[in-house]
Amino acid sequence: MRRLLAENAEFRRLFLAHSISRAGDAFNTVALVVLVFQLSGSGLGVAGMVAFEVLPILLVGPLAGVAVDRYPRRTVMVAADLWRAVLVLVLVLVGDSVPVAYAVAFGLSALTQAFNPAASATVPETVQADELVDANTALWTTAVVAQIVLAPLASVVIAAFGTAPASAVNAASYLLSAGLLSGLQAGRSPTGVARLEWRSAVEGIVVVRRHPLLARLAVVQVFAALSAGATSALLVVLAAERLDLGPSGFGLLLSAIGVGAALGPVLLRRWVRPRAPRWLFGPYAVRAGVDFVLALAWSPMLAGAVLVLYGMATSTGMIAYQSTLQQVVPTDVRGRVLACYDIIWNGARLLSLALGGLIADGLGVQAVYLIGGMLLLAAAGTGLFGRRSFVRDRS
Repeated sequence: MRRLLAENAEFRRLFLAHSISRAGDAFNTVALVVLVFQLSGSGLGVAGMVAFEVLPILLVGPLAGVAVDRYPRRTVMVAADLWRAVLVLVLVLVGDSVPVAYAVAFGLSALTQAFNPAASATVPETVQADELVDANTALWTTAVVAQIVLAPLASVVIAAFGTAPASAVNAASYLLSAGLLSGLQAGRSPTGVARLEWRSAVEGIVVVRRHPLLARLAVVQVFAALSAGATSALLVVLAAERLDLGPSGFGLLLSAIGVGAALGPVLLRRWVRPRAPRWLFGPYAVRAGVDFVLALAWSPMLAGAVLVLYGMATSTGMIAYQSTLQQVVPTDVRGRVLACYDIIWNGARLLSLALGGLIADGLGVQAVYLIGGMLLLAAAGTGLFGRRSFVRDRS
């Protein structure tokens, strides 16, 4: 990984832009969740904010994938960064309203639906095929290290000065990222989609449906998203109501996930293999166990400890997943396939948020985590069942 960053100037530029942007996101993630929870005072209010992050994925996600395959991917990333900076600055100027927070969350998510597939689709243009795991490990690790270091700092800043300074940091990070990406040589040429239309978007769905491994990944994504949507969004509620923690404590719980996510690649990187079922689906079983413990936890230290395991499972699974898609999916449909998975994930996540908020307010947040653990077990079982088909597909 160090050699890749030292010797590959193209990937290093993409890595630096990604690192700066994610550092700013660490501030804004805490700021938005805390702001909405403070203004609304309910788990349903927080779930509503996250729902506004999900809706654009369903509304613009298909065409965003087509845009990534039609226009130069570098141009798509730079434009998305610049417009995201503008939106976050709106939050700085008018940040005392739930509707404004919802609107900004909606806009940021819509632009991210273009940026993320473009960035992921560009990675194989900057590295060799056998370097994909190292490249994705580097990108993932820098994101979680930013969370470890900056989420608690963001909580302290918010407690002392409010959410506006945290949002200002995020706006600056988008501007710096855009500046770095403008000098990227990769991603300057479109891949050949003739028109920006819904018919072109369907091609990504067809590719997923016809490929045995990609199709099974899609089914697993549904189960996992039905769990993760509610449990991730309502961690702030668990921290406040079950563990008696304020904003600073919530930031520390996020950091615990980050610590695990950083340790996962360090400890397990040499064994992670793209397209291997145990790395693609095994982590869901670990995450299921964590959700069960969180449902019963009374101690912040216990919750933090199991969230470290959650982070380790998430990081190794995500690296295997990203590397698998970058290896398996042809470059001319890569943006649309990645957008297809985003839509699948976030469609199920939206349903999870709607139900999770109601369950948390009606039955308590513990019930959300018990159900979430069951869904993750279903994801692991679905993925690992039929392993022989994956072996045939790899040959």
